[in-house]
Amino acid sequence: MSPPRPVRSEEPPSLELRALESVRYIRETMEHAGAFTAVPGWGMVWVGATALGAAWIASRQTAFAGWLAVWMVEALLALAIVIGTVRGKTRSLGVPFLTGANRRFFASFSAPMLAGAVLTVALVVTGQTRLVPGCWLLLYGVAVFSGGTLSVRVVPVMGACFMALGAFALAAPAGWRDPLLALGFGGLHLGFGTLIARRHGG
Repeated sequence: MSPPRPVRSEEPPSLELRALESVRYIRETMEHAGAFTAVPGWGMVWVGATALGAAWIASRQTAFAGWLAVWMVEALLALAIVIGTVRGKTRSLGVPFLTGANRRFFASFSAPMLAGAVLTVALVVTGQTRLVPGCWLLLYGVAVFSGGTLSVRVVPVMGACFMALGAFALAAPAGWRDPLLALGFGGLHLGFGTLIARRHGG
């Protein structure tokens, strides 16, 4: 019988390797955590500020086509601000832009927004333009509320506020459209954006 072979003792992992493993674990945990928010607080503040400017410019338009064009430009500007600030926030946290939580948030957010775009076209074609501001506020609120269920608690609260304002706007006189849009896309974004930035960073 041959003598037993000596067992080789493995070297313990280095401190650097253990640290890298810990960072990887934390990153994966953040990616899968439902409460992780990529909602950029300061980005929302900028969106609110530009929305106030858009409401002022839109209120000076004499034709609905010009009014609608102002808000379409504002929507594209807001989208660019949000994408840029979300990228900045995820980069500062050291996580990928399209984490699991972020993908679920964007998927939940995009469906109501697409429905809002389709409904806007239908309302314009049928001449029911008075309902457009309420439609925007209501469905944007649904989008924020749906996506916010995967985020921190303040996000769905903001969505509920937009939904309530949208329901009110649907019954409000046509002359109230710009003040209500300023209150929603301007005021609510400014208020909740500041709150998110202070409580959850960025």
